[in-house]
Amino acid sequence: MALSLLTLLVAACGSDPTPTAVPTATPAPAATGVAKAGDSVAVHYHGTLDDGTVFDSSLERTPLEFVVGSGQLIAGFDKAVDGLAVGESVTVRIPPAEAYGELDAAAPVPVDLELLPPTIAEGDSMELGDGSIARIVSIDGQTAMVVINHALAGQALTFEITLVEIK
Repeated sequence: MALSLLTLLVAACGSDPTPTAVPTATPAPAATGVAKAGDSVAVHYHGTLDDGTVFDSSLERTPLEFVVGSGQLIAGFDKAVDGLAVGESVTVRIPPAEAYGELDAAAPVPVDLELLPPTIAEGDSMELGDGSIARIVSIDGQTAMVVINHALAGQALTFEITLVEIK
């Protein structure tokens, strides 16, 4: 009845009587299905090395949030979450190539010896402030040639991952 009245009023004014769609505010449905590229997700994870050493875990923290397929995380982790359903868990072993890469000895960086501990010697390694590992490959005069890798480079990583939410 209201639509007929609206059509008559519009027709009487000489305008097109075809009603136009009026956008309505409807709440977005809760995300269902499985995580896919482009989805914002929250996961809990527990990461270990092959010897069982725990290197990181979110179990005592808030879940990790990221966008699947965005490159925010290491490739193997991202692939493991793609296709998970909310509440589903997976255990995945990620080889170095899909984690933090192999150890890279090909690109040493020159560092002034004055910036290093006085007892540093060729072959020594040290952890940097960001967790990276610096290895002294040679010392010549007042310069040390240093190779810097992520602390987990060259390591296979095992993750237990649970998809908590698709946003």
